[in-house]
Amino acid sequence: MSDRQVSSRSDFDPVEFGRIDRVGEARVPTPVPGPYMGDVPRPFFLDEENCGEDAPDGSSVFLEGAGPRERLYYDPGKVKCAIVTCGGLCPGINDVIRAIVMQACHGYGAASVLGIRYGLEGFIPACRHDVMELTPLSVSDIHSFGGTVLGSSRGPQDAGEIVDALERLNVSMLFVIGGDGSMKAASAIWGEVFRRGLHISVIGIPKTIDNDINFIPKSFGFDSAVDTAATVLRCAHTEALGTHNGVGLVKLMGRESGFIAAQSTLSLGIVNFVLVPEAPFALEGEGGLLGELEKRLARRGHAVIVAAEGAGQHLMGDGERGTDASGNPLLRDVGAFLQARIREHFARRGLPLYLKYIDPSYIIRSVPANSNDRVYCGFLGRHAVHAAMSGRTNMVVAKFFDHFVHLPLPLVTRRRRRLDVRGNYWRSVLESTGQELAMIGENSLS
Repeated sequence: MSDRQVSSRSDFDPVEFGRIDRVGEARVPTPVPGPYMGDVPRPFFLDEENCGEDAPDGSSVFLEGAGPRERLYYDPGKVKCAIVTCGGLCPGINDVIRAIVMQACHGYGAASVLGIRYGLEGFIPACRHDVMELTPLSVSDIHSFGGTVLGSSRGPQDAGEIVDALERLNVSMLFVIGGDGSMKAASAIWGEVFRRGLHISVIGIPKTIDNDINFIPKSFGFDSAVDTAATVLRCAHTEALGTHNGVGLVKLMGRESGFIAAQSTLSLGIVNFVLVPEAPFALEGEGGLLGELEKRLARRGHAVIVAAEGAGQHLMGDGERGTDASGNPLLRDVGAFLQARIREHFARRGLPLYLKYIDPSYIIRSVPANSNDRVYCGFLGRHAVHAAMSGRTNMVVAKFFDHFVHLPLPLVTRRRRRLDVRGNYWRSVLESTGQELAMIGENSLS
């Protein structure tokens, strides 16, 4: 057991970078049939777009492959597991829950699997939430529904109280399904487990509708969210085409990262302006959105604008905004702001405008997972159980370069993943929209 931090770029070690903690030596034969994964990490080559600030460009890092091991740390028949879901909804949460339960019970014969209700609150006695017993029968069809069968909540809870609850419940392994804040909570829980010298495995399954978990190219539920967003964009395009000088304005989720806006834009090729938090834009003046929109309507008579919810915050003042229960800064409504400013501009210019504003955010995150995400979630859930049974801890299961791997929790909690506005992906988005690069301001591509 150890409690450590991932090294920075200045003291980069390609082996230490991906080293996974363990609660103890694995000596118990597994009941799961082979083939088995070995314990020797494999190299992965990194470039600037997939390593960001975590490793030097052109480095190789060594990561453990995910999958069953020949030897386990825990005696499967005596193991009690717990699952908790935290933060906002996301397509596929129920699929991950189901996969964990099925693998733990059918694959390993675990003694029981507990479902912690309403996020980390479910561990706190004062919140008085009951614990659910999860069985293969009780989760058999939950993947048909969106949301989470366990419920969720936002906001921090005391790691000491959580570990107290794990001890009271005699839990051997905890699976935390959540986003950036939830992975930080999982890391804090592991820190308290380590401090007390307990043998409890803590495994994270990263979940974020914004696709902003560090070092993970694509989170589960992202494809499903993009599918739903694309349906909304088609409707906005139809509305815009239906009138002269028609504009469809759509606000999509994306507090600090514009991946949903960018990917849904690329998926259809009907968006003319995409606005993301990573690329500040001007409203007025040369290359500003209002002037460029006016030119677009003069040429084609219609336009579609997509704005991530975190875009344009620099245009709406620097006053105190407060934070939500998770500690995230509260955002001003960029959709309502743009709608008002666009209407004002065209009225001032004496030009006709027929603008339809659509905000589908909660629809996008509450749908059931699509087929690709269901397959993805199944692998994540099963690999999480394999990792925990082998005694691994303080880690997440992730898909990296088409391989399922183990990543240290300190790596994925270091920062939020953001669009690289100087990379090839963002260039492709701009090529799809045809919007003027001058709109991007100081982050413009060179």
